[in-house]
Amino acid sequence: MGIVKISDLLHDDIRDASKAMSRSVNAQAEYWLRLGMLCELYPDLNYQQIKMMMLKSGSDRLLEVINAVNNH
Repeated sequence: MGIVKISDLLHDDIRDASKAMSRSVNAQAEYWLRLGMLCELYPDLNYQQIKMMMLKSGSDRLLEVINAVNNH
């Protein structure tokens, strides 16, 4: 596990979103990071399609999500 420094404002946004989504602050940050990486890798897909990719892969690991998508 590493430490990532973020601004206080972003931390506040993550904390607010985590409450709304019933996630821990760390889980919300990880979700947004993973989602952002997939958005950059698959710019032609929309949010719903990327969420489905994540769900169908059954994994939290980025490379496993990508492999699951590319093998279907």
